[in-house]
Amino acid sequence: MNPNAIVGAVGPVLEWLDLAGIFVFAASGALLAAAKRQTLVTFIFFAVITGVGGGTARDLLIGAPVFWIAQNTVLLICIAAAMIVWMLPRRWLEGRLLDWLDAAGLAAYASFGAAKGLDYGVAPLPAIGMGVLTACLGGIIRDVFAGEPSILMRPQLYVTAAALSAALTVVLILAGVPGGTAGPLAFLAGFGLRGAAILRGWSLPAYPR
Repeated sequence: MNPNAIVGAVGPVLEWLDLAGIFVFAASGALLAAAKRQTLVTFIFFAVITGVGGGTARDLLIGAPVFWIAQNTVLLICIAAAMIVWMLPRRWLEGRLLDWLDAAGLAAYASFGAAKGLDYGVAPLPAIGMGVLTACLGGIIRDVFAGEPSILMRPQLYVTAAALSAALTVVLILAGVPGGTAGPLAFLAGFGLRGAAILRGWSLPAYPR
């Protein structure tokens, strides 16, 4: 680890935010399996790959132990999310529940991923990239396996919301704000932007030519 790293950026509050992000992302994976009318095994598979995909790539890139290998908690969270979705009444699975769960996971994961990057000596701009990668890769893998259009190809603000959470986390921590305060603030900003995109259809301009 770089001796100049901002050690301690990931505190207890951010760790809880990370667990919450894992749960809602895993639930979003299970919801997509429900939309495809898959088996319980597929529910769990989708929950796991969505919940751990982005964080696994982040840890491999920054040289951290892969976060779910040495403990049972993460996989149990993913399995629990899949089981909860499996048992929900069908009427609860309709509408925009998947979008809102995905938005919450996106913002939480982006904030935690950026803070963990700083903790492992990653420079500020790459740390923002680690936050975006953490937040987006699991959803990309989920969509590819389900045969859905990738989130990267949708016009609504998505990666931008992840980048906002990640960037705000980095800026606030570099400004001396404790991670336990910076994380929730960044989460609310990213979730708010993604929520506005869901409700109002906000998107960035497309290539005009």
